[in-house]
Amino acid sequence: MESSPTQVETLVDTQPAFGARPARPATTTKLQWLIFVGALLLSDLLMAGLGLRIAYLVRFELAVPIFQLEVNPSILFYQRVALLMAPALLVVYALSGLYQEENLLGGPKEYSLIFRGTTVGLVALMAAEFLAIPLVIARGWVILAWLLVAFFVSLGRFLLRRVIYQLRRRGHYLKPALIVGANGEGTSLAQQLISWETSGLRVVGFVDDASGVGSRVTKELVTLGTIDQLDEIVNRLGIEELILATSSLSRVQMLSIFERYGFSETVNLRMSSGLFEIITTGLNVKEFAYVPLVGVNKLRLTGTDWILKAALDYVLATTALILLAPVLIGLAIVIKLDSPGPIIFRRRVMGLNGQTFDAFKFRTMVVEGMEILKAHPELEKELLEKHKLKHDPRVTRLGRWLRRLSLDELPQLFNVLRREMSLVGPRMISPAEMSEYERWGYNLLTVQPGITGLWQVRGRSDVTYEERVRLDMYYIRNWTIWLDLQLLWQTVPTVLKGIGAY
Repeated sequence: MESSPTQVETLVDTQPAFGARPARPATTTKLQWLIFVGALLLSDLLMAGLGLRIAYLVRFELAVPIFQLEVNPSILFYQRVALLMAPALLVVYALSGLYQEENLLGGPKEYSLIFRGTTVGLVALMAAEFLAIPLVIARGWVILAWLLVAFFVSLGRFLLRRVIYQLRRRGHYLKPALIVGANGEGTSLAQQLISWETSGLRVVGFVDDASGVGSRVTKELVTLGTIDQLDEIVNRLGIEELILATSSLSRVQMLSIFERYGFSETVNLRMSSGLFEIITTGLNVKEFAYVPLVGVNKLRLTGTDWILKAALDYVLATTALILLAPVLIGLAIVIKLDSPGPIIFRRRVMGLNGQTFDAFKFRTMVVEGMEILKAHPELEKELLEKHKLKHDPRVTRLGRWLRRLSLDELPQLFNVLRREMSLVGPRMISPAEMSEYERWGYNLLTVQPGITGLWQVRGRSDVTYEERVRLDMYYIRNWTIWLDLQLLWQTVPTVLKGIGAY
């Protein structure tokens, strides 16, 4: 039985869509984005100017001898260069897509575009110096300007992003989204978008033929109507994002929706792959006899991506081991004196493509741990269920301190050098834990496990298995070298606060 427009309006008005956040007119959303882009332009201009000025300060006023070259150190000369460079960089950033909505608030992707755009701008400056003989600019200043401008512009956008995230939690800067298809894939998409508060989407409900109108699909959302009522619902709610769960739709239905919204100026049409469980490695499209076929990549990181990640791991792990050698030796001695037993504990875990290896950790438990555990059957049951104890009687006094500051994981730097682990990656999974991850388990083994990762900065041991899957799947799908650098930076305050460590 079809529902009337009045029934649809009632459903929309009464359901607590996405935390009961109020709907906002499309004009309001566009105005908000115009304000944000204006703030970005101002921030980029000021931060680029700041980077250029500090580059002059370091190169000439502090006389740091990066390059010894007789050049014009006049501050007026470099001020003129900066006055030309800062606006020119904004033009380069615009051409790089840094003011286009799809590239904003993306974190690592945005940083990558900033770095690329800054590089293009400074290369253009060096080309101008080469072509214009009277123009002589210190190479040391150019290199410093390149690094500092990229850093400060990224910092400015990072701070603005934090502001937008807070506003999104209050119902601003959100696009009303509708999911077409209420099957398992559609439900998974909705749950992930709802739980990710800063996604920028306000999911208002489902459109589906199979479930009845008004049927509750998730805790927050109901089915608002059938596919035949799609146009009415889109217009009624001012939908800006239309998300198709392709596994729930027929080819005819998808073609019909594409004809209506594929080139719409007000609605963005987005289609899931239909391969929600195996998309972590990415997809590739290749034509055979003029027929485009989609294939699944066997590995997530290949080529340049693999080289960049390996280089970051080797450089930082080697540097850390050299700098922390006295700390490692000191901890080894203290552990030996604190309680009898080996210094290093080996934990058998699963690595890339399911290959097992021993992850090294400083021992934090007493040797007779199993006997202690047998005396507490309730804890033994909890360990079997969660594979972790919040209040573990087997942990030594020193061990609790080591775990709180994650110092027990420092020996895993050797696992990184052996290419068994990475500095950043999904959380390690033991063979006994695989059943907890169900069908997602092997998808998380398409990259090397990490010492830190999204799960580390989002709560560590307090994160549930379901949350771990969501975070690790997001990391694998969206990996860039900039995401690794961001997570390494965020790990420091997380570890110092001791959040979720036990």
